[in-house]
Amino acid sequence: MERPDSSPRHHLEDLAEFVSASPSPFHAASEASRRLSEAGFTRVYEADEWPSSPGSYYLQRGGALVAWSTSGAHRPSAGFRLIGAHTDSPNLRLRPRPDHQSAGMAQLGVEIYGGALLNSWLDRDLGLSGRISVRSKSNDTSTVLFRCDEPLLRVPQLAIHLDRSIMTEGLRLDPQRHLQPVWSSAPQSAPEFRSWLSERTEVPVNEILSWDLMTHDLTPPAVLGVDESLFASARLDNLLSCHAGVTALLSSSLEAPYVPVLCLFDHEEVGSQSASGAAGQLLPTVLERIFLSGDCTRDQWFAALASSVCVSADGAHATHPNWPERHEPDHPVHIDGGPVLKWNADARYGTDSPGAAHLLSIARDIDIPMQTFVSRNDMPCGSTIGPVTAARLGITTVDVGVAQLSMHSARELTGVVDPARFAALLGSFLSSPRSVS
Repeated sequence: MERPDSSPRHHLEDLAEFVSASPSPFHAASEASRRLSEAGFTRVYEADEWPSSPGSYYLQRGGALVAWSTSGAHRPSAGFRLIGAHTDSPNLRLRPRPDHQSAGMAQLGVEIYGGALLNSWLDRDLGLSGRISVRSKSNDTSTVLFRCDEPLLRVPQLAIHLDRSIMTEGLRLDPQRHLQPVWSSAPQSAPEFRSWLSERTEVPVNEILSWDLMTHDLTPPAVLGVDESLFASARLDNLLSCHAGVTALLSSSLEAPYVPVLCLFDHEEVGSQSASGAAGQLLPTVLERIFLSGDCTRDQWFAALASSVCVSADGAHATHPNWPERHEPDHPVHIDGGPVLKWNADARYGTDSPGAAHLLSIARDIDIPMQTFVSRNDMPCGSTIGPVTAARLGITTVDVGVAQLSMHSARELTGVVDPARFAALLGSFLSSPRSVS
């Protein structure tokens, strides 16, 4: 397979294309599938017989994807090298019955998904994307992707003249009352949402059964700064890592004995407890089926897990220039200072000493600088799919990511160099013959 261009600027342009193509988790998994298919990977369907011959494969389940290769020297009995990331981001998601009116305006009702920075969704032009489930003439059901990049929705902020307390007390938003986007100023002529959706999809109204639809910011990714050293985009947490993982898999060597596996999960932002989340059976089931296709024994299965390593790839907090006191002072993290190893004594991250040493050695081999993140003792720490994967599979796991600001905002900020460094690190991780002890 052809290896992607690894230059920072080309990588950034490709990342921007990936993010733009992925306004929802379902689109992200579909875009990853498209790229893998074009590179020669074969799609596998879970209900079908598992492929027994060596090759490069992937499967998609909703907003999740798992891809792997048993080509070349890769042997399931040697164990796995896994990269895990997530396709979902905090946003506003449409209710099952979204039509609503207030103060002479038509609105669409939404739920808050994940730990969104609510203020960042105010006064933005928003589109809609996700999936729709429909009924066919034979009464079967099917699911189709939907995307509308027109400025359909907006959450208008209250004018300061009507809330002077914002200057002294700050902005306070009630997620039930204050985050519902406006849809039209003329509710008497505005279409019911289901009718509008029917017109857009050319599916009869009574054949649209349900949907998983969400808002997305229409501002495109951009390089910014006086020296063009910064990169701003929606959904960097965690599409940056998804893109790096796909890039790493496509550039990995066929000479390492370990089976390279890419896992892009959904629902990390709400705890991973779903059929397509990291806490479910998706990854353990796929790994076991890969293993059984190699005619390996049960004892070899447990030995392979003991030899496996997972990198949980997720965004890291850069030290904020306006709030440096919110960060651990002896562990500063800088934009474009190198990928960030994330540690937590309460196991909110999966990193331990052997796993960290393994990744640090690989980074040193390819001359990539590394940084370290820990939270302050007086502040709670976030988490990732790392501890979930480590507990589910009992394998060495390392949490690492690219430093960014404005995490969980509708528009996040990172540097122009580290995304390519991160992909190179992950590619070398998949290709390394090193063991972990």
